[in-house]
Amino acid sequence: MPLDAIPAPVRKPIPRGQLLINGLWRDARDGATMVTTDPTTEAEITTVARASAADAEAAIAAAYDAFETGPWSRMRHEDRAKILFRMADLLDDRVDDFAIREAMDMGMPYRDFCDVIMPHCSGLFRFFAGQAMAHMDGAYRTSYESNIRILTRREPLGVVGAITPWNFPLALTCSKIAPALAAGNVVIHKPASDTPLTALALAQVALDAGVPEGVYNLITGPGGVIGDALVKSPRVDKIAFTGSTSVGMNLIRNGADTVKHQTMELGGKSPNIIFADANMEAALQAAFWGIFWNKGEVCVAGSRILIERSIYDEFVERFSALARDAVLGDPLDPKTQLGPIATKSEYEKILGYVEEGKRTARLTAGGGAPKIGGKGLFIEATVFADASNDLRISQEEIFGPVVPLIPFEDEEDAIRLANATTYGLASGIQTSDLGRALRLADRIKAGTVWLNTWHKYHPNAPFGGYKMSGYGREQGAEALENYTQYKTVWANLG
Repeated sequence: MPLDAIPAPVRKPIPRGQLLINGLWRDARDGATMVTTDPTTEAEITTVARASAADAEAAIAAAYDAFETGPWSRMRHEDRAKILFRMADLLDDRVDDFAIREAMDMGMPYRDFCDVIMPHCSGLFRFFAGQAMAHMDGAYRTSYESNIRILTRREPLGVVGAITPWNFPLALTCSKIAPALAAGNVVIHKPASDTPLTALALAQVALDAGVPEGVYNLITGPGGVIGDALVKSPRVDKIAFTGSTSVGMNLIRNGADTVKHQTMELGGKSPNIIFADANMEAALQAAFWGIFWNKGEVCVAGSRILIERSIYDEFVERFSALARDAVLGDPLDPKTQLGPIATKSEYEKILGYVEEGKRTARLTAGGGAPKIGGKGLFIEATVFADASNDLRISQEEIFGPVVPLIPFEDEEDAIRLANATTYGLASGIQTSDLGRALRLADRIKAGTVWLNTWHKYHPNAPFGGYKMSGYGREQGAEALENYTQYKTVWANLG
């Protein structure tokens, strides 16, 4: 169906948000609330409860009690899986509500959410439901002594604090909640203060699917207060975090006193290497969507494009033309390619990098911040040519629709530039030479390498970073390693 034939969904009233603690929706103890704002209209959407440290402690107590005395961790794997499958079905049934919430809350294009994000999120619950049945049983082993049997068991960790960011509110929540619940843990979810609307809807899905009381808790409020309470509590066994490297480092430090399990999915400055033998049309599309999908607010965005010198001028010209033609607009409009920046603070930060780029490189596209209908936190798709790899715009995570184009001479130069960063989350190689692609993939220090594509994800593929992009893995069977611990039982059979 042509885009202009797809009816645009409309904004709708969103009910006031509360905290979910021990299976009950409730206000913050002190009655405090906070506002969430639509970055397209810059108008208030609704208010949500602003939790205090006391509310966080109440959620921790509820979760701890649910794990120690409740049925979830002791439930048969098949019964736990049924509830997770039910959650997946409810997510699919309510896709329109979730898509509108995310479009209003952070500017995610409605069609992108429906076509890409929700299938991935419901798929995560289905995948880990299957993993719960297939990989959570123990195994018997033999020993040197004929009368000794060894049983190795996988057990849940306990209380998991999931702290999630504002750029993919639902997807980055499901990547933590699904494996945590599948393994038999209980959860306290702390979403980003700026984008809590899909978190509220997901918590209701958990209730409606039959997750027992206390197993799934949601607390909205300031990250410093709530995150601090979760990471320092001895009754919270694990923190699963996605966000900036600086915040992740603080969580790691604060969790040391309780030797807390932690999974860290942190920042990135991912190189996209374009060789002269690449299919030019395909490489241009991979580069465009690699950086500009979700207006560049993606931790694995292809935010450094490295181009072989012999095609550099042609690529700069054609890529810049694509960027100049990118359609900014309301994320509820099917024609929109780039919605608004999610928050005012991020908008101002990105514009600061744009000004930095104008001083240090050559602006070939974008650079503006137009209003649509006089409103909105919009920034044009922005391209800087003739950049060097040591510039701030080439080394620091801008987290917006801004990209430097950097020339390279040969394979060795490309690898040197690609690895010359503190980050190692993702990377890409565009070439028609499969041998070269695999050869370079072996040498790039990043948790994900895309060959002749970008932004491919699946619940069965592990995801995580090298270097200062974090540790631990989400998705894939490997994720269960981060939500379980092993116990070895020695039995003397006499």
